[in-house]
Amino acid sequence: MHRRTLLAAPALLTLPAHAQSNFPERPINVVVGFLAGGSTDIAARLLIDRMAPHLSPNARMVIDNRTGAGGSIGAEYVTRQPPDGYTLAVQSASSQGTNPAALPDTVRYDAVADFSHIAILGGGPMLIIVPGSSPHHTLAELVNAAKSGSAPPLWASSGTGGIGHLTGSLFAHRAGFRAEYVPYRGGAAVLEAMRKAEIDFSSEVLASAYPHVRDGSSRPLAVTSLTRHPLLPEVPTMQECGFNGFEIVTWNLVQGPKGIPEPLVARLNRAAMDALAEPTLRRRLAEAGVDPADPSTPESTRAFAASELEKFRSIVRETGLTMGRG
Repeated sequence: MHRRTLLAAPALLTLPAHAQSNFPERPINVVVGFLAGGSTDIAARLLIDRMAPHLSPNARMVIDNRTGAGGSIGAEYVTRQPPDGYTLAVQSASSQGTNPAALPDTVRYDAVADFSHIAILGGGPMLIIVPGSSPHHTLAELVNAAKSGSAPPLWASSGTGGIGHLTGSLFAHRAGFRAEYVPYRGGAAVLEAMRKAEIDFSSEVLASAYPHVRDGSSRPLAVTSLTRHPLLPEVPTMQECGFNGFEIVTWNLVQGPKGIPEPLVARLNRAAMDALAEPTLRRRLAEAGVDPADPSTPESTRAFAASELEKFRSIVRETGLTMGRG
């Protein structure tokens, strides 16, 4: 027998053919490693609302928020579950990219090898934001103040090693100023601190920060994509602000534990692709600040996860980022 057949056999034995054909016979647990209301949670809830009917008329998919460590607690939990399709996850760039890159000694899973890769959901840029009461209205003003102030500015993200942490660290590194990093547990906590002006700036996912930008409690100075975002067309890119080639985008993937049988992975991928092809879902994701992804396959999803992990490792090498240091 080929090695691939030998590796697949245990998973197939745990999920007989009749179980695959009748799938799903009970609710599918969809793990999200962040608090309700964050960008990953928003994207996950929008997706499963439309993905479930494409699996079967009576299919149910329920969100299971398992928070902590920038999404890594939820991701690790998924690796310990049976590969039967009844535990999936909407993973983030933090849990599958930046945490393994920045905190390799604390992440107890392989972000590529330990998962079944199903589909790319979508993503979007980060925002460099300041409190609505901040005197800074441009990125240059923030940088100049950071360089000339008597004390380093306080900045925050939704968790050490997360994508906000890497983005803010790369910004400060390339701008040439020192800042004091304050980790929070989740984007909602960061944005509440922003509302109270307890921090000077942050790097947050657009989908999480957008409601706070609309109500004026946060002010965006730049987006981290190479082009301006349609939700905030007046906000310049980092590149326009003088940071050539600065591009970091967050993303969400649908994954499961390693070993889900290939026919079931293909079926889950089709359901996700059918859902993401619906104009209504694409519009709702876009309105929430999540740019829906182009069609993906399990193979292209795995390749994307591997390439993004390497990109974040290169950022860690450039900045010299270590745990507990901004």
